[in-house]
Amino acid sequence: MRIRKLTILLTIIFVGLTSCDQNKGIDNWGKLFQDNNVNGTFVLKNLNTSKTLTYNKERSDTEFVPASTFKILNSMIALQVSSIASVDDTIIWDGVDREYKPWNKDQTMRTALPISCVWFYQELARSTGQEKMQKWINAANYGNKKIDNKIDRFWLDGKLAISANEQIDFLEKLIKDELPFDKKIQETVKNIMITDSTENYVIHSKTGWSKNIGWNVGYIVAKNNIWIFVMNIDMNDIKMAPIRKVITYDILKEQRIIK
Repeated sequence: MRIRKLTILLTIIFVGLTSCDQNKGIDNWGKLFQDNNVNGTFVLKNLNTSKTLTYNKERSDTEFVPASTFKILNSMIALQVSSIASVDDTIIWDGVDREYKPWNKDQTMRTALPISCVWFYQELARSTGQEKMQKWINAANYGNKKIDNKIDRFWLDGKLAISANEQIDFLEKLIKDELPFDKKIQETVKNIMITDSTENYVIHSKTGWSKNIGWNVGYIVAKNNIWIFVMNIDMNDIKMAPIRKVITYDILKEQRIIK
């Protein structure tokens, strides 16, 4: 009986210490946001344990415009409905000079996604059309699923909105090939999402910025495990863009996922 009580006591102590360590870690996450003078949220889910850690839980449930993070879904929809044949098919540049020089040339999905080429994805959306776009957004259960009649802008300044926690759910389905798209399409899009690769880890991610909200969403494969991460911040200036990845990498280091 005494042994049983001792075992229970030790278990309670262990759980309590673990909880304290996790809370301390999340407190450190808050300091990272404070040090960068931004308000935001960060959600990290370990797929091996299904454990989720969250900084600023209230904000993690708040829906915001997805901005260019929607390009992940836009890519899969376009491939599924044949708005474009493959990630290496070219769409000819329309000759309009835009503010970001790398956009001002012919693009493929493979080149357009990493540089977040807006005109390319607007063209895909127009080719897909309102009816098919709504159908597949509904099927993917993406955010609030609301698109308006601005077929080439609804993810930038329209009614479509998604929370950090909903982004986590969406990415988990993508990782597991559980979205309503051909498995090959899901695998292809995951491949072109790679933004960092070392001998110790691979990061698949996408940033976004619109309506003063900045995003960084994705997942990291490391140590025989996968962690999904989603963060957003209040971002009213493009000069703040690097902060999204700075905080992401600092938290991954804080959790000892990367060095």
